[in-house]
Amino acid sequence: MHLFPILHVFGTLFLVTGISMLLPVACALIYGGDDVAALVISALVTLFIGIPLWWGFRKHHDLGIKDGIFIAAFGWVFVSALSALPFMIHGSIPSFTDAFFEMMSGYTTSGATILTDIEVVPRGLLFWRSETHLLGGMGFLTLTVIFLPHGMGGLRIFRAESSPGQVITKEKFHARNRDTMVRLWLIYLGLNAAQTILLCGGGMSLFDALCHAFGTVSTSGYSPYNASIGHYNNAYFDWIVIVFMFLGGMTFVLFYQMMRGDFHSLRINTEFRWYVGFMLFFCGIVSWLLWKENTYGLIDAIRYATFQVTSLLTTTGFTTADYEKWPQAAQMFLYAVCFIGACAGSTTSGIKIVHYVVLCKFMSAAIKKIFFQPMSVISVRLNQRPVDDTIIHLSVCYFIVNIFMVLAGGCVMVLTDDMDYVTAMSSVIATLMNIGPGFGAIGPSENYAFISDAGKWFLSYNMLVGRLEMFSALVIFYPSFWKR
Repeated sequence: MHLFPILHVFGTLFLVTGISMLLPVACALIYGGDDVAALVISALVTLFIGIPLWWGFRKHHDLGIKDGIFIAAFGWVFVSALSALPFMIHGSIPSFTDAFFEMMSGYTTSGATILTDIEVVPRGLLFWRSETHLLGGMGFLTLTVIFLPHGMGGLRIFRAESSPGQVITKEKFHARNRDTMVRLWLIYLGLNAAQTILLCGGGMSLFDALCHAFGTVSTSGYSPYNASIGHYNNAYFDWIVIVFMFLGGMTFVLFYQMMRGDFHSLRINTEFRWYVGFMLFFCGIVSWLLWKENTYGLIDAIRYATFQVTSLLTTTGFTTADYEKWPQAAQMFLYAVCFIGACAGSTTSGIKIVHYVVLCKFMSAAIKKIFFQPMSVISVRLNQRPVDDTIIHLSVCYFIVNIFMVLAGGCVMVLTDDMDYVTAMSSVIATLMNIGPGFGAIGPSENYAFISDAGKWFLSYNMLVGRLEMFSALVIFYPSFWKR
């Protein structure tokens, strides 16, 4: 690996992190909280570490594939550690383990929290907590790539951080990598701005609107209130959040193509059609179950079911109700949704719909060939193009590894914390898929504070694995990765 270029990238990453803390400082000054000093000290410490690395190794640009994977895996860890400083210095989260967990959850857009009372935390720290969603939603390293010199291997960093599903769809923005990142971020920030304006138009304060927009478009889930979106009990806010959670779950390539007037790409996009199909099916059946069991009236059943299904399917984690009080059948469908995820190339995590598309088409083709048309050559097609066998193998492998990690992780959590199997399995699913709230003792009205330090570190790793789409975070354990 190339040490000096890696240190330059880390320096750039820390520089961006330190500068990003200035917005929470301004927020703390506006609201007159006692968190100003903690934020200022943390920003200075982060910049003090970042500037020498950025400046001292600025002439070293040679990055390889292993370097990109190393940066992707450890960059999130170092940034989460530095970002935990404001909470530790202020005392809102004195434990480094807890503060690291909270920040890793923020950057990986998981939304899992150890805070038992969110509303007592000062506004500046709450804004920083939500801003980690804004930074992590599009991928923190994609933002860093914008500030790197041309030709420094930003594409390798981007590939190490991006979804395997993007390899399958083969969707691209622009030939020059920095221009790609700029377009991604402009679309992303535009969606955040649009939602903020709509929420403010409905009567939400600017602070609340920004925090919830940061957590919606990034499909993350942090709210400055204990009851999440349910704090408002407002149908208008619920539907605005539903729309932008859905948009956050779309492939961002489609936004770019539609901005250029290319609506044909939307019509032929296989994954988007399946995304809409999954959404309609699960929203419809959960709405029907809530109405059938007289949990809500018809209109409210549609509203609450659509919100929760969209929140879990897009791995956002916002809540408007305690869904563990819903009928068991409705909870079962919500549990199933947790295993899906939205589109590749979006801000969501999870297994991703494109993998289900490839697997279903592959199984259908295999059954036809084995039982009905043994002499035929049947190909799997995606977006009207045939899919290579290598891509099919990648999808199968990715799906199996996810299921294995859920089962193995559940066993680890039972041994580590002596918890019930529902909570253990759900905690792994909620962190690995970057959802946040789950079922059992980590349900929508609960949090992760009761879990041991060992359990929190394990779940933090799960969040990183889920955000890096698994392979980049797992390959570092291969001994051959560290060999020249």
